[in-house]
Amino acid sequence: GVGAEVLVGICVERSVEMLVALLGILKAGGAYVPLDPNYPQERISYMLEDSDVGVLLTQNSLLESLPEHNARVVCLDGDWDEIEQYSQENLDIGVDSDNLAYVIYTSGSTGKPKGAMNSHQGIHNRLLWMQDTYQLNSSDRILQKTPFSFDVSVWEFFWPLLTGASIVVAKPEGHKDTTYLVNLISSQQITTIHFVPSMLQVFLQSANKENCNSLKRVFCSGEGLPFELTQLFFSKFECELHNLYGPTEAAIDVTFWQCKPQSNLQIVPIGRPIANTQIYILDSQLQPVPIGVPGELHISGDGLARGYLNRPQLTSEKFILNPFDKSKRLYKTGDLARYLPDGNIEYLGRIDNQVKIRGFRIELGEIEAVLTTHPQVNQAVVIATEENTDNKSLVAYFVANEEITTQQLRHYVKTKLPEYMVPSTFVTLESLPLTPNGKIDRKALPVQDINLTRFHEYVAPQTETEKHIAAVLQEVLQLEKVSIYDNFFELGSNSLTLVTINCKLRQILSIELPLVDMFTYPNIKTLSQHIVNIDNPESFRKEQVSSRSQIKSSMKKRRKLRQKL
Repeated sequence: GVGAEVLVGICVERSVEMLVALLGILKAGGAYVPLDPNYPQERISYMLEDSDVGVLLTQNSLLESLPEHNARVVCLDGDWDEIEQYSQENLDIGVDSDNLAYVIYTSGSTGKPKGAMNSHQGIHNRLLWMQDTYQLNSSDRILQKTPFSFDVSVWEFFWPLLTGASIVVAKPEGHKDTTYLVNLISSQQITTIHFVPSMLQVFLQSANKENCNSLKRVFCSGEGLPFELTQLFFSKFECELHNLYGPTEAAIDVTFWQCKPQSNLQIVPIGRPIANTQIYILDSQLQPVPIGVPGELHISGDGLARGYLNRPQLTSEKFILNPFDKSKRLYKTGDLARYLPDGNIEYLGRIDNQVKIRGFRIELGEIEAVLTTHPQVNQAVVIATEENTDNKSLVAYFVANEEITTQQLRHYVKTKLPEYMVPSTFVTLESLPLTPNGKIDRKALPVQDINLTRFHEYVAPQTETEKHIAAVLQEVLQLEKVSIYDNFFELGSNSLTLVTINCKLRQILSIELPLVDMFTYPNIKTLSQHIVNIDNPESFRKEQVSSRSQIKSSMKKRRKLRQKL
């Protein structure tokens, strides 16, 4: 029953089967809706309901974790005997360039994610531009590591297939582990790869990166690329570095800029528009601003999405008639930008409460809406700390009508939002500060204090291993001291900082420490015991103070997490 304009859900781990499934959906004429199996069940449930997919492709191992739905399920591993009985003849599907290719959900300010509908025309234009500009050939090898719920994955999948290049598919969650990535790039002789700037920063700090000399071109997008980071990159690698920009509401990227080893600009522009794309920087009256004057960036051309699935009002607000060409539309990005004297564009930030953290696009209003659904929370406001790109984090301030611990609130949020949207710090206030006109005064919110998030009495590190872990945590998280029972996430850590911490511990302790273990043992005490166990099981048994039941529980959680990853 799949054909033109039919949405097909796909919930699978990153694998070759994932790519086969995407090609199958498109070959049948449908549009794919990626559902990250690591998302909370409630979020997947909403996306399934909102998209109303008739067919859902998945794997046997994920069936039990899926929420209730009405879609017909096809298991890419368990149903293959039946699948291979079907005809191998090409289908006459009648799909044209205006039909949908995929719907990717992004954070929404109302508290629910919204699906951006992108057409074949936009992807077709974007991929042909990319090939015309960067010229892949059969000797190139592209690393597919971006989660398929983000649109960068689209070119990682389909650009090499259009050009005869090879795709190397990273293992599930492999994109978070720089040691794994370095080894994979080296062993598979990867020539082309994508990093969000914050992950590029971590990559450049990793050991053995000099083994990645097969790289020809590195692409960055997802957040601002600091000039200093580009210069660090060129001091380590002799290959191309490109800065791309584009929202999910367009076909991946709409502007491009090639970075240079030396530049008098001291900034990294987002460059100029790609083929068949027009960029306008306008004031609030939709009038063009002069060179050097900030304005809102608007996009027009072949790459624009059709709009938001089931959100006609939001679509009409964001996708407006192009006053400079009545036959086209403009997308209001909400991004602040300005023209440089040479005509290139500089990205300046946001004009609303949307933020980018570690490449993830986050509407702060969505997190606030989730927080206020908790029956014991009256008000909530979330901000992004103004720290360096590689250590930006979310802080939630809330007013409760009854006593509630921040651990309970964090657990509640984790059941409803992806990991990257869970605040690092929760701060309880008696009331939120207000401006004279009664609005929340975000600038008057108290600076986060680690003492507000400590739930245990301070216990100093005792063993050498504990002291090493504490020293790394203090360095990376910029803390004066860390108790051996403090939870890494409650200290303000996130998946990216854990990667940095993990890399440093591997180097200092000279051990193989899988990143997953940082999640399984999220404080100094348990992690140090685990590390001792790796090096000396007998020593671990003598040193451990946890009960047998605690150990069994910890190992059970670890096995579940490994299966999930």
